[in-house]
Amino acid sequence: MPLFAVATLLPAALIGIGAMMGGAWIALAVISLTIVVTILDRAVPDAPAESVVSNETLLNITLAIVHLALLPLCVVALSGDWLGTTEKVGLFFAAGLYFGQVSNANAHELIHRPQRGLHRLGMWVYISLLFGHHTSAHVLVHHRHVATRSDPNTSRKGESLYRYIPRAWIGSFCAGYKAEAVRLGNIGRPAWRNPYVVYVGGAAALITLAFLLGGPAAGIAYIILAAYTQIQLLMSDYVQHYGLERPARPGGKPVPVGHEHSWNSPHFLSSALMLNATRHSDHHAHPSRAYPALSLPDDAPMLPKPLPLMASIALIPPLWRRMMDPLVDRWHHA
Repeated sequence: MPLFAVATLLPAALIGIGAMMGGAWIALAVISLTIVVTILDRAVPDAPAESVVSNETLLNITLAIVHLALLPLCVVALSGDWLGTTEKVGLFFAAGLYFGQVSNANAHELIHRPQRGLHRLGMWVYISLLFGHHTSAHVLVHHRHVATRSDPNTSRKGESLYRYIPRAWIGSFCAGYKAEAVRLGNIGRPAWRNPYVVYVGGAAALITLAFLLGGPAAGIAYIILAAYTQIQLLMSDYVQHYGLERPARPGGKPVPVGHEHSWNSPHFLSSALMLNATRHSDHHAHPSRAYPALSLPDDAPMLPKPLPLMASIALIPPLWRRMMDPLVDRWHHA
């Protein structure tokens, strides 16, 4: 657990200090999330799964509280006048990376917890990022339909990141709403109990609050920062499921989800930073398994480079396809 705590909380501290003081603190925040991660991913072997899990929930709660304090601080700093333009660009970049990689991974852990309080804490982290629908869409749609055309968040072979992002955002929003409506109908609850009321209403209230308390600059900074964070989240989904499909059995139903239906990344610091979200096959096989206990199956597809670097490569579609399409074909014919 000390590894996960240092990897996730140190960048948050640097971002927070940088938002208040600017200067070298912002540079250190950017470096900690980029250069340091790249170097240590290359230099240090990936840590094994922990057989005994302790204190993981405490870190989840701590990270959620840190996120809910750090997000408004960054919005105020980005819309204020004590940071220069270069400092604001650096802060925006570092905060977006942190919220998209760490806050997202932590909220993802929380929404899979059966305890109502933890689940709702993760939900509010997503709502604060104007992405509340992911709470329903991820659990009710993605995990059920992953690696099929019925899952909006499964990227298809040959599909560029730029085509994927709007399709996945709109598709998951709609699919999640429909799944919640069906669930409510099955248990006899009225339509107004749909959690989308909270997702959309909460996002609207937070945007309004930002405009009222900080003016147009704060409201716009909040929306743009949340959008950048959402892109980070969708980039992870794009990379972790690119081109992998479950074939249909006789009758049309797809085969069960297996280790071969998610890309994994066996790299040291980026795995700790993202709470082992890089061990994606084991997560899909055991969604309720705590992140320190996730393992890397021997028969699972492995990304050729760390997940954050692969997300950057996905920004260049020809390079991405040249690197990944042969690997996809190899797994389909394995």
